[in-house]
Amino acid sequence: MISNQILQNTIEGLKSISRIDFGVLDVEGKLLAGTMEESKNYESLVSAFVESPADSQVIAGSQFFKVFDEQQLEYVLMVCGEKDDAYMVGKMAAFQIQSLLIAYKERFDKDNFIKNLLLDNLLLVDIYNRAKKLHIDTEVRRVIFLIETLHEKDSASLEHIRTLLGNKSKDFVTAVDERNIIVVKELAEKDGPRELEKFAQKMDDLLKAEEKEEVHIAYGTVVGDIKEVSKSYKEAKLALDVGKIFFNEKHIMAYSALGIGRLIYQLPIPLCKMFIREIFEGKSPDEFDEETLATINKFFENNLNVSETSRQLYIHRNTLVYRLDKLQKSTGLDLRVFEDAITFKIALMVVKYMKYMETLEY
Repeated sequence: MISNQILQNTIEGLKSISRIDFGVLDVEGKLLAGTMEESKNYESLVSAFVESPADSQVIAGSQFFKVFDEQQLEYVLMVCGEKDDAYMVGKMAAFQIQSLLIAYKERFDKDNFIKNLLLDNLLLVDIYNRAKKLHIDTEVRRVIFLIETLHEKDSASLEHIRTLLGNKSKDFVTAVDERNIIVVKELAEKDGPRELEKFAQKMDDLLKAEEKEEVHIAYGTVVGDIKEVSKSYKEAKLALDVGKIFFNEKHIMAYSALGIGRLIYQLPIPLCKMFIREIFEGKSPDEFDEETLATINKFFENNLNVSETSRQLYIHRNTLVYRLDKLQKSTGLDLRVFEDAITFKIALMVVKYMKYMETLEY
């Protein structure tokens, strides 16, 4: 069904061209959109016209036209005036509204198909059959972008993204809940990681400018067959969650860049707790003071380079060595040794994961 606002915009455009007033009514005579200054009661007029076999008729000084959707009467179009020019303009307007019905129905059908495809609600044979009927290519490169807004969105966010995509009917924009927008984007053969990152950045910039709020964007890997689109969607969902845990300073996250965080996210909580107990002997990294945690993070950022870390922390090299020795005594892990550093890094990430999962329980 076309929204009343779309109908209103359409007939206002037609009036600006023809200088003739229009009204679009439902089959019960309720005015859905109109350019007339006065609102009259059209119920009896429409009722008589609906019951007549005629597709168009002059009633009370106006031309009335029936607009069908697959042989089902959907709207009654009223054009003010009885002359031939009103009839001709009315026929053109009725055709325009009928075309809108077809276009919106096709968009709805495609939207439904894409949603069911993403959620794995279709059998393999149905995927290819429905794709063929909807004229959707099955063997092209595609990737899923998932956009999460901080607040419940309205249709404006979807339209902003559609505007960015332009008139490329091969790309799809849809949503499965109130806070997530999904973009199924078709790619050219030359498009790679750089192009995906640039497109994600464009969407981020657009929504920040239009909606005035921060968003998180994640995307999966590129797939070459339509049946694999749900795989890219699941990867994008995982990237969104894992990104918020381990890379919360980033607004754009690629599934391919999750690293070890993707593995930790799939660990059961009891196993994580056991691991932390074994590494820290009942303690938690939360118990370290801010100075120690800042030192550890900066040491990791600089790939275990003592000289560069001490320079960036504005401390003497010996001071850094003292802090690392102190940490080794309390944990048994020497961060200057690669294996111990890896163990400690994983432990910090596991603690982050557990804290995030605790927040979901409340």
